[in-house]
Amino acid sequence: MHLLQTAAWGDLKAAFGWSVERIQGQDRSVQILLRRFPLGHSLAYVPKGSGPDELQSLLPVLDDLCRRRRAFALKIEPDFSDDPTLSADLTAQGFLPSAHEIQPRRTLVVDLRGSEEEILARMHQKTRYNVRLAGRKGVSVRPWQDLAAFGNMMLETADRDRFGAHVPAYYKKAYDLFHPDGACELLVAEFEGEPLASLMVFAHGTRAWYLYGASTPKERNRMPTYLLQWEAMLWARQRGCTSYDLWGVPDADLDTLEDQFAGRSDGLWGIYRFKRGFGGRLVRSIGAWDRPYRRAIYQLYRVATTLGRS
Repeated sequence: MHLLQTAAWGDLKAAFGWSVERIQGQDRSVQILLRRFPLGHSLAYVPKGSGPDELQSLLPVLDDLCRRRRAFALKIEPDFSDDPTLSADLTAQGFLPSAHEIQPRRTLVVDLRGSEEEILARMHQKTRYNVRLAGRKGVSVRPWQDLAAFGNMMLETADRDRFGAHVPAYYKKAYDLFHPDGACELLVAEFEGEPLASLMVFAHGTRAWYLYGASTPKERNRMPTYLLQWEAMLWARQRGCTSYDLWGVPDADLDTLEDQFAGRSDGLWGIYRFKRGFGGRLVRSIGAWDRPYRRAIYQLYRVATTLGRS
């Protein structure tokens, strides 16, 4: 099961504007998030759920729920890699490729198997050097409980690097839901007691995800973000994880990414330059798919989301 299908994730989203339904099929359960729209309508959303085969057995229950909740469409983002056969199966089940993706479609996944030296050896030489340099330059990493400071650091980073961030209360709620069970950790990289960078890492089963990270412009020559990521990977290994998802890079093939990253900083391009060095495998998901119920409202939604991307 993906992290976004856990009950704790549903509780997090329920605290910030979504309502949550959990349904059980013959041999599979699924968590659905619903967002209210004007005039009593809603959008139903299944993040990182089952693939087409499992989904087919749940469709009658999902359709019934969506109609009862006046959903104009059901959006799914299956936890499966891009595959023409799976796409054909979804099309046959009445789904359309969506114009609006909520989760990043392409990511880098670091293999945590093997020794620490083997993991470091799979990284780019410069990244491996920066991980070690940070320690030599006095950077240290430890668990952090200052959620207010992390939330403010997230807002400052988002403003500086021009990306969207949640309100600080969101990160505190995520920590409160996942940390007591050991499913997340907030780590901070410091120099002489001053926070330089921080991240929140999550784990479920054998998988870990780097979802939220922030930094300050101070002491960047000490490379605190590199040691911070390495310590997050070590935390994930201690939890029994065998993979570490860096969560989001530009949706382009590897040749394009490598050809263009040095000259681009828009969107996710700025962080690809950093993430690429950790030696992760480029993975592209099957993406977002919509199952319309109220065609006229769905078309308005599709036009609005398309314009929003242009």
